[in-house]
Amino acid sequence: MSVEAPEVVPLPIQPISPRPSRRRGSLGASVVVGVIALVWLIPTIGLFVTSIRPVWQSKSSGWWNIFTDRTVTLENYSTVMTGGSELPDGITPFLFNSLAVAIPATVIPIMIACMAAYALAWVPFRGATTIFVVIIALQVIPIQMILLPLLDLFNSGWSFGSFPIVPNLDNPVTGRSLLMGTYIPLWVVHTIVSLPIAVFLMHNAVSRVPKELLDAAKIDGASHYQIFRLVVLPVAIPGIAAFAIFQFVWVWNDYIVALTYSAGTPDVAPVTRYLAYLSGSMGVNEHLMTAGAFISMLIPVGVFFALQRHYVRGLTG
Repeated sequence: MSVEAPEVVPLPIQPISPRPSRRRGSLGASVVVGVIALVWLIPTIGLFVTSIRPVWQSKSSGWWNIFTDRTVTLENYSTVMTGGSELPDGITPFLFNSLAVAIPATVIPIMIACMAAYALAWVPFRGATTIFVVIIALQVIPIQMILLPLLDLFNSGWSFGSFPIVPNLDNPVTGRSLLMGTYIPLWVVHTIVSLPIAVFLMHNAVSRVPKELLDAAKIDGASHYQIFRLVVLPVAIPGIAAFAIFQFVWVWNDYIVALTYSAGTPDVAPVTRYLAYLSGSMGVNEHLMTAGAFISMLIPVGVFFALQRHYVRGLTG
C-alpha cells in the first residue's frame, strides 16, 4: 500500500516594502537642526555686526545693511577696551572684577553642596529626608525677597535677643559696613541663592554611586573623608561640571546682585555694571554696548567649551 506525499502548496510571496532610508532621515534632521541653530544665532550675528559698524551707520540703519554696505571698523572695540573721549575707563578692570566674583561664587557652592549631598545620601541619620525636602523647597524663594534682609544684615549685623549672631561691622568713621565695597557680600549672596539647586543636583550625582563600591571602601578601612574624596568626587565630576557652567554663567550675567551689593564703587563692580553704563542715559551708545557685550561673552563661552565633555555627561545624568 503506497502513501502519497501531501501536496506542498507554496505560500504567496508578500512584497517587501522598502525601508525608509536612514540617510534621508539623518539629512532631514541635520537640515532642521541647522535651521534652528541659524535662527538661534541671528541675535548674536546682529550683535557682532553692529559692534563692527561705524557709529554713524549703526545710528542710521539696521545691522542687516552690512550686506549692501560692507564698511567695518574696530574702533568700537578699541574704545571699549582702552577708554577714550567717550568713556573714562576701559572694560578690562570690570572683566577682572567679574572673574573675582564668578570664580569663588562657583567654587564655594560646589564645595558645600558636594559635602552636604554626600551626608544626605550616604551618611544615615534621622531627619535626612526632611532636611533634603526643605532644601528643595528653598528653590522657590525669589532672589528679590532676600536682597534687602541680607543688605541690612551686612550693614547692621544680626543678633538673637542680646546674643550677637553676626557682629555689627559698621565703620565708626564712615558709617558704612566694612563689608560693603568688597567682594565678600557678592560671594555670600550668590552662594546662598545657588545652594538649594546645587545640593539638589549634587545629591542626584552622588546618590548614583554604587553602594557596593562604598561598602568595599568601608571594608578596606576608608573613612568618610577618604570615601568622599577618592570614590564619590571622581564619579560626580560630570554633575559638578554641569552645575559649574550654569552657576558661572548666571553669576557672570547677574546685574541685580551686583547693583545692590557693589556699593556703587567701580572697585568691585562687575562687567554688567559697565555694560549698563555703556548703554547711555537714552540708549544711544549701541555701537559701544554691542562691542562690550561681545567681549564679555568670550569668557563664558570659553568656560563652556572647556567643560563641554563633562557638561554633556552631567546633563544626561
